[in-house]
Amino acid sequence: MTASKILSAVAVALMAVAGAAHAETYEGVHSLMAAASRAEVASQAVVAAHSANPYATGANAGPAQVFVSSTSRDAVRADAVAAARSADPYAEGASAHVAPIVAGTVDRATVRAAARAAARGDALPL
Repeated sequence: MTASKILSAVAVALMAVAGAAHAETYEGVHSLMAAASRAEVASQAVVAAHSANPYATGANAGPAQVFVSSTSRDAVRADAVAAARSADPYAEGASAHVAPIVAGTVDRATVRAAARAAARGDALPL
């Protein structure tokens, strides 16, 4: 072997030894300290298993709670009617308000006659 290969092998070996000397040890996330005995934990588990599920949703949640409101039904209904009759605050463009009635230049009788002719299948005059 040449001297450069021996020298590079020794350098790699020294770096490996130096890296191993500075390696960190894993001590876990939490240190284990048992504050309760196994019997206490077992009794708490039995109580938790027999109690209601605090994370249940939908049909598994049980009966819904009855809410008591300080507002009367008539006041809520009046607010709903007022909100339904008011302008839409989120409307844009054509739906922002009722379009104004614009008077046309075509006679109403002419429009009715054209509509009747179209309903009967007659050719419309162009």
